[in-house]
Amino acid sequence: MLGKGAGSLLTVQAFIAALDHPLKQEIVALRHILLGADPGISEENKWNAPSFRTSEHFATMPLRAKDSVQLILHLGARSKRALPPGWIPDPHGILKWLGPDRASVRFAGREDLVVKREPLVAVVREWIKHV
Repeated sequence: MLGKGAGSLLTVQAFIAALDHPLKQEIVALRHILLGADPGISEENKWNAPSFRTSEHFATMPLRAKDSVQLILHLGARSKRALPPGWIPDPHGILKWLGPDRASVRFAGREDLVVKREPLVAVVREWIKHV
């Protein structure tokens, strides 16, 4: 099983099945990585994109770019919280901080996703502790 929330799982699967994107295989692979990072992670379509949650949404895959796949990590839709610098260990430098409550990770293609897989899983496991 790829996470709890079977009803929303089918919705995301249908969304991705209908998706016309040059990096569709990478989107599918990233989805599996995120759902496999922790058994408490589930998914649904939110903001017209695959979005991932535990107690709150913490990651969204905006799919506007066609040359890369982006993942936005955040602290929920209406969060007023911030993460102090250094609270999310990032020894591989995969995070680009967009503000005190959000960061992004970009994947240029399959090879980049493979290289960043383990660092991403470690970051996600730390990130969800703060959601």
